[in-house]
Amino acid sequence: MSPMCMYSAGDDGKPNDWHFAHYAARAVGGVGLIMQEATAVERRGRISANDLGLWEDSQIEPLKKIVDFVHSMGCRMGVQLAHAGRKCGVKGERIVAPSSLHWSDEYPVPAELSKDEIKGIVKAFGYAAKRAVKVGYDTVEVHAAHGYLLHEFLSPLSNKRTDEYGGSRENRVRFLREVLMEVRSAIPDDMPLIVRLSATDFMEGGLDITETIEIVKLIKDKVDLVDTSAGGLLSPKLELYPGYQINYSEAVKRSTGLPTAAVGLITTPELAEEVIGNERADLVALGRVLLRQPYWPMYAAHVLKEDIPIPEQYLRGKYR
Repeated sequence: MSPMCMYSAGDDGKPNDWHFAHYAARAVGGVGLIMQEATAVERRGRISANDLGLWEDSQIEPLKKIVDFVHSMGCRMGVQLAHAGRKCGVKGERIVAPSSLHWSDEYPVPAELSKDEIKGIVKAFGYAAKRAVKVGYDTVEVHAAHGYLLHEFLSPLSNKRTDEYGGSRENRVRFLREVLMEVRSAIPDDMPLIVRLSATDFMEGGLDITETIEIVKLIKDKVDLVDTSAGGLLSPKLELYPGYQINYSEAVKRSTGLPTAAVGLITTPELAEEVIGNERADLVALGRVLLRQPYWPMYAAHVLKEDIPIPEQYLRGKYR
């Protein structure tokens, strides 16, 4: 399951009964790996005032309750560590970005981060990763997509810096590499580290799949899998269709040799099977279809004539 914000936490960033029910249902339904929604590494890194967080130790125990239950269902769980950057919509917070360019007219102009502040955010990702280990997650994903802070540094449309964090591709990737190094040092050697990237900005002068492949080559020694999404930096009009982002995952996989996850309106068992069967990606990550159908894996197994474990309590509902 792809990370999908629930916007249901309190201002303290802690989960509640809604989060438990939401994630537990997908684990019962047969999802193999649940990626927890964007979880802020700083208070000012929240997208909304109702985002989950891992910026302080008090958030560990309530998250652990969810992860422990998910594990009891034979499901794995990871967490997406994130910083909203200029897309922070929390009133009263100091909004920050690589450059003083706002996301839209509805958002304030952000403050340009100093180099010392950048180092502080790198540390914040590391501290959050250490807390993630204590929670018991099986993997950590660094969110560098969808127009949030790390993506803002990667794209020349939002990064106009003239220091070592802007300009050339190597400079624009520097912040992400430092975050990945910090997170890697904070988690066990055998814990997979995932990065989510937007393969294209869908706009002239922004990132495209060719540059994204080169970005991945600059970080491939630090990550185990690329969760390949697209867009989010600005708001171009797009024509969406089933599997519209699969080709990005396939291109990254073919060009870099790294495993990838495919996303993007994958809603049918047949399409998911095609992606894996033709080796276009190594994982299929479902989003909105799992909001509609928490037990989609049970249905997919029936369609594909496979047998998967079903909780004893639900055996009478098994597809036949």
